Amino acid sequence: MLSVVVAPWAGEAEPVFVRNPDVLHDAASTMKVAVLAALSRGGANLDAEVPVVNRFTSVVGGDFGNDPDWDSDPLPWELLGTHVPLRLLAERMITHSSNLATNLCLARLAPQSVSEVWRRAGATRSATPRGIEDHAARAAGVDNLVSARDLVRLLRSLAEEPELLALLGDNDFRVDLAAGLPPYTRVAFKNGWIPGARHCVGLVHPPDCPPYLLAVCYTGPLATGADRTDPAARLLARISAAVWARRHGIHTAS
Repeated sequence: MLSVVVAPWAGEAEPVFVRNPDVLHDAASTMKVAVLAALSRGGANLDAEVPVVNRFTSVVGGDFGNDPDWDSDPLPWELLGTHVPLRLLAERMITHSSNLATNLCLARLAPQSVSEVWRRAGATRSATPRGIEDHAARAAGVDNLVSARDLVRLLRSLAEEPELLALLGDNDFRVDLAAGLPPYTRVAFKNGWIPGARHCVGLVHPPDCPPYLLAVCYTGPLATGADRTDPAARLLARISAAVWARRHGIHTAS
């Protein structure tokens, strides 16, 4: 299943292209944008030192931990047993898509704070009810889900939070949406990948026309779950390149 939404960045402009925009996909790591927004808006002290642990409370009871073999960022694992600024964890959650850092950030949030981020964005179907690798919750049918339309809404909701968009611009995994753009193109984006799914949402700033939003969600056999060599990443790059080639028509079409 392939879902695509293309929209102008300005104002509340409607998308100019949609394909399966409201189909739900496993969120993978795209939900980390909502966690970041919840941290920022909740007034968390990002300079506070927090313990780096690997035990978290499941939303269905009991506890769980992350598997380092399924994490794309080794740094938080090297810091186990120490205390680090919450800001560092928030940054690694976005720039290196750390699962451990994400759950440590979630542990500092009120239970409904991420839900409020989605609600404020105007999302109609997406939700983040559990932490990453909370397998007991998944077995009970509690899933993190996104649609391409809601991902565009989520990114648009950050319009007045330039510091969050700047952090998204430092994403290290530039192998899907960003790979379809000319070198050095300014883009704030977050991707996510698991076996069977690869997604990305981004705000692209061309130098010769107004910025635009692009979300692509793919669920299918091309997605191997590899962080940088996933064949599905190349599919997203081709879609991104096709949208870039038509970038001048996005604003006028709206």
